[in-house]
Amino acid sequence: MTRDEALASVRANVENRNLVNHMLATEAIMRALARRFGENEDEWGLAGLLHDIDVELTQEDPDNHGKLGADLAGELGASNRICHAIMCHNVIHGVECENALDRGLRCADPLTGLITACVLVRPDRKLESLSEASVMKRYKEKRFAAGADREQIAGCAEIGLTLGEFVALGVESMKEIAPELGM
Repeated sequence: MTRDEALASVRANVENRNLVNHMLATEAIMRALARRFGENEDEWGLAGLLHDIDVELTQEDPDNHGKLGADLAGELGASNRICHAIMCHNVIHGVECENALDRGLRCADPLTGLITACVLVRPDRKLESLSEASVMKRYKEKRFAAGADREQIAGCAEIGLTLGEFVALGVESMKEIAPELGM
């Protein structure tokens, strides 16, 4: 499976542009994590890009989110590692993370939401002006972007990154694709 094929499938299955942007942002963070750890960027990127491919398809049955996504990714030709990461990113299934790919996806997923929320409250609404310090300040505000699970984000420690390092990596990787995200 190529990235173009994966992206075409995402766009075919997900109508909401904000959700597609979330998946693109997660892909960017996962690619940056792979570079940092000397892992396969394409594999990690595809896991990020495909992780919510089923989100609109499972709206009526959110407990199935991740399971269907892993199946869809497998049908597209994704590796077992990618499918497992997609399955375990939704903690409701109780599927344990087995490796850095799994752990990276689990903590990158909510980080994109936190960073996006930080951008949206800035006067210029641009990623370019966002700093790691701004995100860290908002991270401490539990009511701000309450859906961005802080515990999952803090799981970055399980892959050997401090929270500050992870947030900085997330901000910088999203800045690299800011035009594509419209930010």
